[in-house]
Amino acid sequence: MFLLISRIIRQARLPLAVLALLLLSGCSAIRIGYEQTPSLLYWWLDKHVDFNSTQTPAARQALDDLQRWHRKQALPGYADLLSRMARTAEQDVTAQQACSLMDEIENQLDQLAQQSIALTAPIVTGLQAPQREHLARYWARKNEDWADDWLAPSEARRLRKRSDAAIERYEDVYGRLTPAQNEQIERHVRDSVWTPQWGQQERLRRQQDLLQALERIHAERLDAAQAQAVLWKVWQRWMNPPHATDKQRMQAWREQGCRHLAALHNSTSTEQRQRAIKRLRGYEKDLRELAGRS
Repeated sequence: MFLLISRIIRQARLPLAVLALLLLSGCSAIRIGYEQTPSLLYWWLDKHVDFNSTQTPAARQALDDLQRWHRKQALPGYADLLSRMARTAEQDVTAQQACSLMDEIENQLDQLAQQSIALTAPIVTGLQAPQREHLARYWARKNEDWADDWLAPSEARRLRKRSDAAIERYEDVYGRLTPAQNEQIERHVRDSVWTPQWGQQERLRRQQDLLQALERIHAERLDAAQAQAVLWKVWQRWMNPPHATDKQRMQAWREQGCRHLAALHNSTSTEQRQRAIKRLRGYEKDLRELAGRS
């Protein structure tokens, strides 16, 4: 599960905050997908580390336990946040308000990471050298794909791809955007401090950080509690780069996201805002119903 949380990192810093909440819920088709989440996550994690016959039952149990915790302890908080977002969406917002929402999302992510690490640490202590090597090879293949997508294409094609993705995310909430709003998003993408080169650097840094932690846990024969502490520090470094330059860049990227979200929202029409509010209320309703199921 710790690996899954890494995929959420970039979503937590996207200007479209609701996307992060949907990822936290486990599936974009919330009601249908949520019940299947433990099985889907097991399959996803198994591709990374290739669980053996002894680890499989423990991994499946940990994911079941995580979902039970998530349903009762996390979903109500997500629903409350969606409710506040819906109220906020009724009027113009400031960059500070947008960043406050981001802070809440990151706090929710921290809680999810803590619980995930606590439940999976006993399994992590049993990962063998071939499994750690399997993970490294899997990431190496994925890194090649990532480079093909983000480093090989021309800058114009990369900007177009990022703009199209951002427009699609916003339209999922606000509905059809105007040409002026599309141009605004394209300008925001061009001005972003994020670059593919920096993205690759951060990707590799996080991967190496976890691989080194796994090696340490094995070499020092750490128990589950000790492994949990090591993994929690990895998570904190993933969210907050240890080097000052990268930390400043991450903060600048975050602040840009808040300004861009506020600017786009403030450009929306009454009809677009009503659609966004309806979407947020619908997601809130779904999460509350899921949280109430045993």
